[in-house]
Amino acid sequence: MPELLPGEDPEPSDRLPAGPLFVPVRPGPGGCVARLFRTPLGERTTVGFTSRRALAETLGPDQKWIRLAEPALRALTAPLGVTTLTVDPQLCAPAPARTGARSPAGAPAKSVAPPLQEAAALVSALALLIAGEGITR
Repeated sequence: MPELLPGEDPEPSDRLPAGPLFVPVRPGPGGCVARLFRTPLGERTTVGFTSRRALAETLGPDQKWIRLAEPALRALTAPLGVTTLTVDPQLCAPAPARTGARSPAGAPAKSVAPPLQEAAALVSALALLIAGEGITR
């Protein structure tokens, strides 16, 4: 039996989908910026979805996205120290449902969101804070 050299794996354990991924983005100073997330253990990760439907079901229909191949996505986030790529994550808080137009600060809300939607919005806001998006110093 031939001896395998380092880096040779006849059946790689890290199978990723072929082709471009749907990558969630947010507005940034120079255009769109890939959103970064945290794993349940707190490690920073980038996320890609194999379909627009999977992205919308996980992050909501209003989530902006771009198409990137897996190597390009890794190259984009590597300088930030993010080496983990999560494809089609299943354990995400649901996107908050739209409750209509936002009311001005101090004005009473026209509709009251059910407790589940409020909790989902809180989880989404905390996830953004943990990922470092929205913290100003």
